[in-house]
This record gives sequence, C-alpha cells and structure tokens, in this order.
Amino acid sequence: MCSLVLTHRPPGRAGEDEMDTGTSTPAPGGGHEPLRVVFYSHDSQGLGHFRRNRALAHTLAQRLPVLTGRPVTGLLLNGVAGAAARSLPRGFDVVTLPAIGKTASHQGYGPRHLQLGMDAVLSVRGEIVRATGLAFRPDLVVVDRHALGVGGELLAGLHAMRRELPQTRFVLGLRDVLDAPEAVESEWRITPAELVAELYDEVWIYGDPAVHDLRTSGEVPDELAPLIRYQGFLAHGRAEEPTDLDPERPYVVTTAGGGSDGTRLCLAAARAEVPRGHQHVLITGPQMSDADHRAVEREAGPRTSVTRSVDDAAGLIRRSAASVSMAGYNTVAETLATDVPALLVPRERPRTEQLIRARGLERVGASDLLREQDLTPQAISRWWASAVRRTVDRRALDLGGLRAVAGSAARLVRTSPVLADRTGLADGAGRTEGVSGREKVLSHVG
Repeated sequence: MCSLVLTHRPPGRAGEDEMDTGTSTPAPGGGHEPLRVVFYSHDSQGLGHFRRNRALAHTLAQRLPVLTGRPVTGLLLNGVAGAAARSLPRGFDVVTLPAIGKTASHQGYGPRHLQLGMDAVLSVRGEIVRATGLAFRPDLVVVDRHALGVGGELLAGLHAMRRELPQTRFVLGLRDVLDAPEAVESEWRITPAELVAELYDEVWIYGDPAVHDLRTSGEVPDELAPLIRYQGFLAHGRAEEPTDLDPERPYVVTTAGGGSDGTRLCLAAARAEVPRGHQHVLITGPQMSDADHRAVEREAGPRTSVTRSVDDAAGLIRRSAASVSMAGYNTVAETLATDVPALLVPRERPRTEQLIRARGLERVGASDLLREQDLTPQAISRWWASAVRRTVDRRALDLGGLRAVAGSAARLVRTSPVLADRTGLADGAGRTEGVSGREKVLSHVG
C-alpha cells in the first residue's frame, strides 16, 4: 500500500464550476419567519437515502431564500447515528431515529441496537416522527422512497400532520429506479397507491426519463401518474465537502458506497493492475466490517491506498482519471456530474435496482457495465488501461435535479393557502389540481 499525498487542488474537470460551496448564503428578507422543511429517510442499509436528503437540504437552504424571499430552516429525520450531524447546511439539524437494518436473510428489517421487538422499535420511531412533525410545524415534508416508512411507521404522523397542519405540503421523493416491476408490485400492495395519492401532493423522481422512465416501466402505479414530476438527476450543484485528501495525480478511484456489500468489488480492485503512471485510491465504505476492510488492505498493491471513507467523495471522483464503483444512486449522480469514465459493477441481489440503472446508463453511453459474474481483477485492469485515455460527454442527460427541486419546492410553498395568506407569496390563484394533485386535507383520518 502507498500513503496518500496531499497536494494543491488545481481547477477541476467538467461540472466542477457548478459545485456549491456547502455554505448557505444569508437569506434575503432575513427578518421574516423561516420556511420550515422536514426530510425523512429510513436508512436501513447504506447511506444513500440520507445522503440524497442531505443534498436536497443543501440546495433548499441555498436557493429557497432567493426564490421565496424567506430564510429556511429544517430537520433531517434519519436512522444514521453519528455521521448525520456532519456537513449539514446552516439552519438545519438532525433527529436520529432508533436504527434498523436488513435481516440476515434480507427478507425483512430488525433493530440494529435496541433489544426490543421490531414492532416496538417501529412504534418508537413513528411516535418520534409524529411528535416532531406536530411540534416543528413544517411547510414542506419530503419523504424519501418509502411513502409510509418502514412497516407503516409514518402513517400516524402523516395523518396527524394532514389533520392539524393544513398549510403543510407533502412530497414523496423517488430515485430514478425502484426495482424490477414484479418486486415492487408487492410493495404497492402494502402501500396502496390510492392512499399515497391522498397523503402526498406530488411525487418527485430524481432521474432522467430518457435513461429510465418509471411511468412506463411498471414500477409506479398508474394512479400516481398525475402527481409525478421528473426533476432530473441530483448531480450538478451538490455541496462540495472540504477535505485534505488529494492524492498525487493522475489516479484512479474505486468506491463501494456504504460498504456493507462491497467487499467483493473492493478485493477485486485491490488485486487489479493499476495503470502505469497512476495511483489508485480505494474507498471501502464506513459500513464495511473491520475484518473485510483489513482483508482489502492486505490485498492492496504498492500504488493502492485504502481508506474507509472520505468527506469529499464527489471531488475525489471528479479529479480522477477513471472511476470504478457499484451503481448506487448517489455515487452514480456524483459521477454523472463529471466527464470521468465510469465502470459500474451493480449489486444484483436481493434487488436489481442497481443493475437496471447501470443498464440504462450503458445504453445511453454514460457509463460502462461489468456484471457480478464477470467481476475479476483482470476485468478491472483491462478497463482501466483504456479508460484513463478518454473522457465521457454526459451533457445530453438531465443532471439539474437539485436546481429543479428548489423551483418545485418554491412553487409548492407559494401555493399553500395558509402560508400564502400569511406571507403574501401567492398570486391569488391558489393551488390547482394540475399543479399539486389534491386540495383537501384527509377527511377520513383517525
């Protein structure tokens, strides 16, 4: 293994000039009452859900004050202890829910730490969400991926907020790919589309339908089609994290996301032949077991540096000559914001979400695909040898999701009848069915 070299960071490649600093600009009209935003993510495996919401929090903290003339404050409700409080935008805080995780069989969820039954843990989590929502009184609630949370933990809180907080607007945020249609069909049986349409004002999809369209793939019920708003990939404009990690260039990079299921990829990359004249930075992920991380370190050659995590993974990818990674949403979005060649090695079990994403991106020429059964050190070596001599033009993709989300959020809070009356933001037209999907607060909630 080699040690990382700290050097001056020169101007970056494609997309670097579009990155935000991560520090929210003071809001215009700072004397006004802040807009209040709540983000929820269940965070049962990996860090993807939380990282997506954190990226959204940064962009709303920076852009909503400009679009609405009001400062913004917010909470991230999540299940990621420790790391959650890092790198938050100004005006935001976290509420950490008792942690849960996938069971060994991947057939369900269980408590990570509490020695309680899962029903009891979900009851605690649900009550935290309900009480926080009613006390914080948000103007906008954004729920990531699971409309009712894990095991329906959000249901009581959503009902209560719908009843008590008529000004609040509710958004279900979905990544670009859910899973194979036959797999998500069972989820929609548990989470009826009719109920989702009553609880939520809009469904935001963080992707480009030219790559993969949830409206035609069978992953989203037809009943939700009127609520769907495509936003684009959350790629350009992600907050740049400060870091001292800047390896001597040129270098190639391998990342395994959270790391809980990235051991095989990391071992193969550690054994691969690094391109001549290049260094190799290998990030195993904060959730990889200590034993597996040490195994990767033992396999690493003299030009490979192994680290568990870095603050600025996006910047590390952006400055690299080539990137090898799994195909989780956030890593892919960060890569798409660059012109760096990317080899995606998607997880294929128990879900095919990453495989579907990688296939779509390969089809449009945005990345290359290596299947799990073909993963070897030799395959990575061959890809590196050619990849470091080229770049990839991804400008045809819709990568402006963060900016689009800020506009969508501003429109929703402007059309909130209570908020509009309080702030004078509305133009008098109020909400329309075509804009927000529904007017009424639930009449049948308990």
